[in-house]
Amino acid sequence: MPGTGGPLTGITVVTLEQAVSAPLCTRTLGDLGARVIKVENPDGGDFTRYFDDVVHGLSAHFVWVNRGKESVALDVKSAAGSAVLHRLLDHADVLVSNLSPGATTRLGIGRADLARRHPRLIAVEIDGYGAGGPLSHKRAYDLLVQAESGACAITGHRGRPAKPGPPMADVCTGLYAALSIMAMLRDRDRDVRRGDGPATATVSLFDTMTELMGYALTHAQHTGTDQEPVGMGSPAVAPYGAYRTADDRTVVLGTTNDQEWQRLARDVLQRPDLAGDERFRTNPGRVAARVELDAEIAAWCLRHDIEHVQRAADAAGIGNSRYNLPTEVVAHHHLTARDRRRPVDTPGGPTTALLPPPVLSGYEPPMGAVPSLGEHTDSVLAGVGLSSAEIAELRAQGVIGPIRNESNGDGSNA
Repeated sequence: MPGTGGPLTGITVVTLEQAVSAPLCTRTLGDLGARVIKVENPDGGDFTRYFDDVVHGLSAHFVWVNRGKESVALDVKSAAGSAVLHRLLDHADVLVSNLSPGATTRLGIGRADLARRHPRLIAVEIDGYGAGGPLSHKRAYDLLVQAESGACAITGHRGRPAKPGPPMADVCTGLYAALSIMAMLRDRDRDVRRGDGPATATVSLFDTMTELMGYALTHAQHTGTDQEPVGMGSPAVAPYGAYRTADDRTVVLGTTNDQEWQRLARDVLQRPDLAGDERFRTNPGRVAARVELDAEIAAWCLRHDIEHVQRAADAAGIGNSRYNLPTEVVAHHHLTARDRRRPVDTPGGPTTALLPPPVLSGYEPPMGAVPSLGEHTDSVLAGVGLSSAEIAELRAQGVIGPIRNESNGDGSNA
């Protein structure tokens, strides 16, 4: 449910979404106070619900990006279901979708359809590769786009490419989509028109990833070479990486300019000879000597425990952190000290979730429950004017899902 007094309180978002990109977009809008109505296929709903069952029977993916939404189980491919969808859009401010290529047109919610039936609606479509190119017809998932965009080539180690752990294409595309919606809402408030018909935008995973690849692509464009990935480090800066300590932990040390290098060499390593070596005076020289410098730093770190290393780095003004496992971050002392977790209900029982990153003065994000499939079908449809008899007839026709048993999330025809 919407938060009280949020920046987007009073905005209603209808979303035909699955996976991560669009769900994260709409969850972000919900975090800011919007009402989010998630339209799902009655036959199973969003497929990520069941990627695993680790959160009281639901997947970690689904719980992460779907809290605070109202779920409507609706067969939008049927004529009756399409009519209900347009009824929902009559009462909505925003439509978000990330369906297969061409699906919105087939469903009668393409730009021309929206211009005719919902001219004030803001519509954002997330796709894989953007329109007008040879890959536009292809399905796209996070890994596929990360590979196509070159991101996997700069991750991992030489000859052993890797996918960045978080779903960067999905997450960042979702955030760009949310940003676009905020901008278009601002235009609508000012009655600014950009062309005929509704305000629409498309955001593609591929365009997002090539934007995130900006440094690597700019470097390749102007040098004609591909930088080799260096694992937990950067091909652009040195020394900058991970080192084992005497107590068998891993510390990450970062120097991003010449002054920091001087402080690392003189004050932390106690090596004025390295600080004064002309080969290491500038970053290009240090990058060329990465192996030699890493060996010197690694040898020093292996003589000290991680607490000593971090204290010395902090005292010298050198950026540092610990390499942590996800199980360690769950209980991270910095999150605990800042009270970053909140209780969240799910159909199978309570859990906790991290607050969204933006900390807005005077506003507490709603952190609403994760919905069961079709949990809010009847209340949402009644809210747009359908009678109990009409809802019952849609259910009898299979256009909407069964009544949900809220105690366990099962459907029944009671």
